Amino acid sequence: MSKPYPDILALSRRALRVLIKLNLLFGALILALLIATLIAEGPVMQALGVKPADFNSTLFIGMRAIMVIGICGVAVAHFVLTRLLAIVASVSIGNPFVHANAARLQAIAWALLALELMDFVVSAVAAKVSSATVPLHISYDFSLTPWLAVLLLFVLARVFEQGAHMREDLEGTV
Repeated sequence: MSKPYPDILALSRRALRVLIKLNLLFGALILALLIATLIAEGPVMQALGVKPADFNSTLFIGMRAIMVIGICGVAVAHFVLTRLLAIVASVSIGNPFVHANAARLQAIAWALLALELMDFVVSAVAAKVSSATVPLHISYDFSLTPWLAVLLLFVLARVFEQGAHMREDLEGTV
C-alpha cells in the first residue's frame, strides 16, 4: 500500500516556499511604499486616493503607522512560515514528535496571537485617523477562528511535547 504523505509533504514544502517568497515580496512593496511617502508625500498620497484638499498630517502619520505595522506583520508571518517549513521537514524524515517541533508550534501560537493583536491595532489607528472626507476602510472584524487557532496551537504544542517525552521514554526502554 502506498503512502500519500510524501506527496502531501512535498506539496506543503513547495507551497510554504512560495508563500515565504510572496510574503517577502509584499514586505518589500510595503517598505517601498513607506519610503515613497517620505520622499514624495503628495504624489504618493494622491495615488493612494487622498486628494490635495484632504491632506492632513494626522492621516499621513496614521497611514505610515499602518505601513510599519504591515512590515512588522511580514516579519511575523516570515517567522511562522519558516517554522512551519521546519516542521514539515522533520515530519518528512519521520521525526515529528521532537522537542524542537513542540517549541516551534508554541512559537507559532505566540506569533499568530501577535498578528491578531496587530490587526486590532491597525483597525484602531485607521479609526483614529479616518475622517468623513477621507475614510480609511479598515475595520476590525472579530472572528473566533483565529483565536481558536491560537489556542489549538498552544494545546498542540503541549501534545507534541508529551509525544517527544513518550518517544524518549520508549527509546530508553528498548
